[in-house]
Amino acid sequence: MPEQDYILAHDLGTTGNKATLFDAATGKGVATTLHAYETAYPHPNWAEQDPTDWQAAIFQSTRSLLDQASVSPGSVAVVSFSGHMMGALLVDKEGVPLRPSIIWADQRATSQADWIGQVCGREQVYRLTGHRVSAAYTAAKVLWIKENQPDLYRRAHQVLHCKDYAAFLLTGALVTDYSDASGTQVFDLERRCWADDMLDAIGLPPSLFPEVFPSTAIIGKVTDGAAAATGLLAGTPVVIGGGDGACATVGAGSVEEGDAYNYISSSAWIALTTRQPIFDPQQRTFTFAHLVPDLYFPVGTMQAAGGSYGWLQRICGGAEADGPLFEVMDAEAAAVPPGANGLLFLPYLLGERSPYWNPRARGAFVGLAMSHGRPEMARAVLEGVAYNMRLILDALRAQGVQVEAMRLIGGGARSGIWRQILANVYQLPILLPELTAEATALGAAIAGGVGVGLFPDFDVVRQLVPAREAEQPHPAPRERYDAMYEMFQQAYTALEPLFEQLAVQAVD
Repeated sequence: MPEQDYILAHDLGTTGNKATLFDAATGKGVATTLHAYETAYPHPNWAEQDPTDWQAAIFQSTRSLLDQASVSPGSVAVVSFSGHMMGALLVDKEGVPLRPSIIWADQRATSQADWIGQVCGREQVYRLTGHRVSAAYTAAKVLWIKENQPDLYRRAHQVLHCKDYAAFLLTGALVTDYSDASGTQVFDLERRCWADDMLDAIGLPPSLFPEVFPSTAIIGKVTDGAAAATGLLAGTPVVIGGGDGACATVGAGSVEEGDAYNYISSSAWIALTTRQPIFDPQQRTFTFAHLVPDLYFPVGTMQAAGGSYGWLQRICGGAEADGPLFEVMDAEAAAVPPGANGLLFLPYLLGERSPYWNPRARGAFVGLAMSHGRPEMARAVLEGVAYNMRLILDALRAQGVQVEAMRLIGGGARSGIWRQILANVYQLPILLPELTAEATALGAAIAGGVGVGLFPDFDVVRQLVPAREAEQPHPAPRERYDAMYEMFQQAYTALEPLFEQLAVQAVD
């Protein structure tokens, strides 16, 4: 492999585009730059982004990165992409955006989602697409535009995700990949094609949705115009890449059947790699197409993981803290025995997705006593997140999947006490991938490298990002954690009727 080969990966996140240049020989990130952009919230529950901001981010970050790394444009072997999923950007036949993109966080299309469920059947939609009916997905958002902005809808040629639009800017191709297609709620997950019968039932033409390719497909080359705008060499291959969740799965090293990983940051999720979708009878989890052809990644995600710990830090911070507060609180939590001296925390500060799918769920400490202080509360928060993540893990395992170890990535992976709590609650060893860049960007880079033949297959991530064994589960606290886990579930069940009443009071 020539030493001068580099892979350029663009990761379009919610707050900005992170461009990373990877050394193709080692998989290490050699330079990175972030170009921020804004999200507009024009009405409650609306969230939109301007695609011209994405364009500026792609063009400017590419130029900045090449200058920063002093890399010749000719040494960039391929460009690949990751981006936030479940959006809806309508473009005309020339690829010109017709309106701002409705992004994943937007919840305006609740009535359209309900209608999809009525017309197609909620269970049938889940079994066909891998996802429970929701306003979060592309189809409901497009229906909202059709009903509320019919003139724009009539001019629409295709609907794209953010990374699809970025790839169009470099190549002129209007396409998507399997992983992003699987987040539209009109994609036949097992057949890997658009669900024409479903589209017909809800009144959306199949032609509105772009041609679908594997994540490793070379969908074009950098055009002369894009080369002038970015500093890249015209003719550089462009690989489509995938949605951010799919790319993070590869970057975490979850590329073989039975692999599992846990991402903990502000939010958190657990994802498996499987050969078949997992359809949970209670629809607690959902399934996307993997970057690896013919694989899937079933996943369950919670709203406030690190966000719950950050909330506690904000309200319980003290001037006496010596050093970063999270380190102080970690040390305090580590001094408290498992079970937090009989204190439970329900981490539902932002409602909850998996496993309850209850936007009106709320956080709660249960069992507070005068003897409890910040150390017990800190440990209860860390354990409460772990209990909820175990609910997700158990929902996935209930379908017959065997999990031998849990890879851990994200900011929460830096906390030794949290890693040990997770190992004990899951009763699984924790593996820490030795990442030198964000897992999402790395996954996009590996898709690009496989696409142009720099890497033989996705298994290369095991060499590029070895995972070291970290915490092992301790047998001593298992019985106590199992008991607290049962009480955690009982506490939610007991409080659930109050959440609706409290929501009404909050509105009043």
